[in-house]
Amino acid sequence: MANNFLDNLKLGVFTLSGLLLLIFSLYMIGRTESLFGSHFELKAHFKNASGLTKGNNIRYSGIQVGTVKSVKFKNDTTIEVVMLIEERARYYIRKNALASIGTEGLMGNKVININPGKGAGEEVTEGDVILTQKLFDTDEIFNTLNKTNNNIATISEDLKSTVQRINNSTALWSILNENSLASNLKTALLNISKASSTANNMVNDLHTIINDVKNGKGSAGMLLKDTSFAFELKEAVTKVKSVGDSVNVLTSELNQLINEVNFDVSKGKGTVNALLKDSVITNKLTTSLENIKQGTAAFNENMEALKHNFFFRGYFRKLEKQKKKEAEAKK
Repeated sequence: MANNFLDNLKLGVFTLSGLLLLIFSLYMIGRTESLFGSHFELKAHFKNASGLTKGNNIRYSGIQVGTVKSVKFKNDTTIEVVMLIEERARYYIRKNALASIGTEGLMGNKVININPGKGAGEEVTEGDVILTQKLFDTDEIFNTLNKTNNNIATISEDLKSTVQRINNSTALWSILNENSLASNLKTALLNISKASSTANNMVNDLHTIINDVKNGKGSAGMLLKDTSFAFELKEAVTKVKSVGDSVNVLTSELNQLINEVNFDVSKGKGTVNALLKDSVITNKLTTSLENIKQGTAAFNENMEALKHNFFFRGYFRKLEKQKKKEAEAKK
């Protein structure tokens, strides 16, 4: 009887030990930890854990290399994630590697993805903090898609309302049904095309003028490029200015002379005053002019008499014949 109890007790202890060992093994396997392999710790700091929990997988370049040991607050803005990495991956992970939180599939568990950094880097050591980068979050993508769907729905409603207004608009349909609309539009387009062609020609002409000016052609080109022409133009402007100054001086002198004459006339002095106001001198000038007129008439009579004189008649006839020949030659 005592032996049976002892045997049952041994069997129970063995069975319980086996169950405990099995549970421990399953737990370790569930955490993807090797019972006999060695590990080291790496840390990463995130602003948002995005649902990451203890035991989530860690992948390096898509290969499973460890699990998440703990997720805890470091401060009010930083989450510290401690990663338990297999020793075999230490050689490949460098200090410039980048860690990010992703998802296994579209709706799967969270996972930490570690990717190599750019360039060469040192091998990581126990307790190193690697850099992190933020990738697109599934929740953010769904929120963005939700907003996009709402916007599309709003646009569809507005488009539907616009189409209904167009369908109910008699004025618009009357314009569209107008037969002459197409020809008018065609004419307008042709006019626009002609205007564009004219503007293009004007631009080409202006471009040609500018090139000619740059090459020193034409008056403007000579003025801009030919230094001797510019110097001569400067001298001409200087001479014109000098002439203008001389004209100003002459005008001033003439003005002074006129003022003096006006002064003499108003005071009864000078030759001009005598000619304008002295009646005796005026009468003498009139008499002299009359005598000159009479003398001229007498001289003409004497010349006419000489034409008919016997001694000078031949001379004057020769002069008349010569004048006739010259007139005929001119005809």
